[in-house]
Amino acid sequence: MSSQGDPDAVAANAAARAADPLGDTQFVEDLRRRMLRFATLQLSDPHLAEDAVQEAFIGAMRGSGTFEGRAAYRTWVFAILRHKVADQLRARTRYATNAVDEPPEPDPHPEGFFEPDGHWTEEAAPADWGDPQAALREAQFWRVFEACLDHLPGHQARVFMMREFVELDSREICGAVGISTTNLNVSLHRARLRLRNCLEEHWFAEGAPRA
Repeated sequence: MSSQGDPDAVAANAAARAADPLGDTQFVEDLRRRMLRFATLQLSDPHLAEDAVQEAFIGAMRGSGTFEGRAAYRTWVFAILRHKVADQLRARTRYATNAVDEPPEPDPHPEGFFEPDGHWTEEAAPADWGDPQAALREAQFWRVFEACLDHLPGHQARVFMMREFVELDSREICGAVGISTTNLNVSLHRARLRLRNCLEEHWFAEGAPRA
């Protein structure tokens, strides 16, 4: 009997792939694609992004024997990539001139969203999201979040990820991108509003799909 038709052999192979993420070609290729997309968005240079991804994989492979399954490997290799991207962006900041003095963008508190005192208007107030902590534990949530992030305008997605994922401060982001602090704050504000609205519609709304 071939191993393909043997349930025990199939289960054993699946367990082996789960224990050794590098042995699963599909998993590695999918992870590499996600990493390359993130690095390209941040660095705006496909060659630098490719180098960063390769270095991250090499660094993770050196400690591959310590991983217990795919989740641990994915977290580790993305952490390495994040640090490599941050190093490159900070290097740009060190050599950058003062941020471009751009004309101020519209008020980051658009009419209709906030009261004069800065609080949400009744119509624009965030909906009840139930138990967000429980949602964060669901793998489907991150697929929806990633889709919402993909629909952000490129500039907003880039600075949002610089702040929230790469963890650069405002000075570093402004130096790397070449914008003023005012425009950075506007872009971050708009990105968060778009993400909030997208998540409310596609995840937290009653009846929203979870697949």
